[in-house]
Amino acid sequence: MADDLKGRTALVTGGSRGIGAAVCRALAASGAAVAINCREQIGQAEQLASEIVKQGGRAIAIAADVSRRDAVAGMVERITAELGPIDILVNNAGIAITRSLDDLTEEDFDRTMLVNLKSVFLCTQAVLPAMRARKWGRIVNISSGAARGGGSIGPHYNASKAGMEGLMRGYAARLVKDGITVNAVAPSLIETDMMSGQKQLVSRIPLGRFGTAEEVAKAVMLLVDNAYMTGQTVALSGGMAFN
Repeated sequence: MADDLKGRTALVTGGSRGIGAAVCRALAASGAAVAINCREQIGQAEQLASEIVKQGGRAIAIAADVSRRDAVAGMVERITAELGPIDILVNNAGIAITRSLDDLTEEDFDRTMLVNLKSVFLCTQAVLPAMRARKWGRIVNISSGAARGGGSIGPHYNASKAGMEGLMRGYAARLVKDGITVNAVAPSLIETDMMSGQKQLVSRIPLGRFGTAEEVAKAVMLLVDNAYMTGQTVALSGGMAFN
């Protein structure tokens, strides 16, 4: 375990698997105490927490629906009591409901906005008082190439991720004087459960392969480490698109 983030506490929403799990491991490897949030996969979250503890780190698993204000408040209260005030927030929780224009429903749209966008607002608001009190904080939102491109999931997903980046810039402008940076990482076509059975999509990527969750985690850590970078989106697309 490195000591770069020793004494810091991190919350990763949707942290039980895929990109979220890779981010949890990277934060723990740098010395941070990690709260691994999930909505349903508590077994996977507990297994990851146990793995981190066995390697000498501090971690807890916590189930909470981050699209609900009361659940977020309870989660933050428990993390603060068990690990300390939250210094680092990684908003990774999200859903991808693939729909054609003709099949897209109001329910699909509302659910996507709740989980992908409202959760970012709720979690950010919940951790800000403690960050402001200590004049230090790092917030990283896991966006998507769909925030700026056409994407294949649907316009509801595009809108949720574009909204996430809009929130990021709005917070960044208002929090920079408090020592809090707010940035985003926008991956495209990363080898996670979401890409299962879609190997044909590799043909779209100039680099010739899917990205890895670990590569996304490295981009997150870059933003956590940099006190001068705020309001920015780091894209990872293997050469598919450029900001």
